[in-house]
Amino acid sequence: MKRHFNNVVSVLYTLIKFTILKVFHWRTFKFHYIERFSPNTDIYFLGKGTITLGRNVRAHSHVKLRVVGNGVIIIEDNASMNYGCMVTSREYIFIGKGVEFGPNVLIYDHDHDFRNSGGLKANKYKSAPIEIGSNTWIGANTIILKGTKIGSNCVVGAGCVISGEFPDNTLIVQKRTTTTKQISLDN
Repeated sequence: MKRHFNNVVSVLYTLIKFTILKVFHWRTFKFHYIERFSPNTDIYFLGKGTITLGRNVRAHSHVKLRVVGNGVIIIEDNASMNYGCMVTSREYIFIGKGVEFGPNVLIYDHDHDFRNSGGLKANKYKSAPIEIGSNTWIGANTIILKGTKIGSNCVVGAGCVISGEFPDNTLIVQKRTTTTKQISLDN
């Protein structure tokens, strides 16, 4: 009974919070009335980017959704983000229907351009879109980098740092080896 009460309170809180956000970002924030976000979630608009949420999207505590500049985040129906997930877009991130995130999943569609003449302080970025297909499960502490495309019905093992393209129905895991390479500042 307590769980159902908490869910109702969470849905009502989310509706109020999202309605207030909609007042300030009426063209760039789209959501449905039944969403369940923890009160400790944050949604940031740093520029003219857009966030679109499908039906019944759920987010636990300390989830952060951030769009910077003209970034776009689209999260389709029945997606669920566990504790501490962060999705940050400067370009485009698409998350399909029924995608499940374990705790502390990080998704960035951009990297610092450290080879720029000003280095990291120049605040220059390289970006590429990210797409995650429907019914995919992303394990805890996974980092998804720019340009990644994950097909539908995939499983990404905990602790992976991934980029690249992965077809539908794929299990993605990484071996744990450490390699080093000298950084060349020449293009």
